[in-house]
Amino acid sequence: MSPYYEAPDYYRPAPGDPPAVFLAGGITGVADWQREAARELGRLGAVVLNPRRRDFPIGDPAQTPVQIAWEHHHLHLPGVLTMFWFPPGDSTQPIALLELGAALDNPARRIVVGADPGFPRERDVRWQARLARPGEVVRTTLAGTLDAVRDLL
Repeated sequence: MSPYYEAPDYYRPAPGDPPAVFLAGGITGVADWQREAARELGRLGAVVLNPRRRDFPIGDPAQTPVQIAWEHHHLHLPGVLTMFWFPPGDSTQPIALLELGAALDNPARRIVVGADPGFPRERDVRWQARLARPGEVVRTTLAGTLDAVRDLL
């Protein structure tokens, strides 16, 4: 199994490390798609950076800045491939959309984007990607998104 880092544990890249993939996208109010993605990417030998904690202490307001700092650190590590997945559900995932917008506007960032047709803002994801990066393909399934990540690794 390849290295796996889950918030709040930090990954510090070292020479010779395998490629790293940040799992960006829905967390709140959606199924734990990160578990399946981490398993698949681990089989490929990638370092997996997962912001979804097994047990987030929601009642502790001090954890919000800890979580945001962890995500910011890992989203901005050089060479990390960011996989965005917007799963079906009722939540619009505003933080993930913010992160996607920032990534799309940075041509140096390597990204793969997927949005399930059941994601409430799926059309917005497609339009933002199309406008910021003409030719960027937005996948419609988690499996297809993982396949695209595999191709880039």
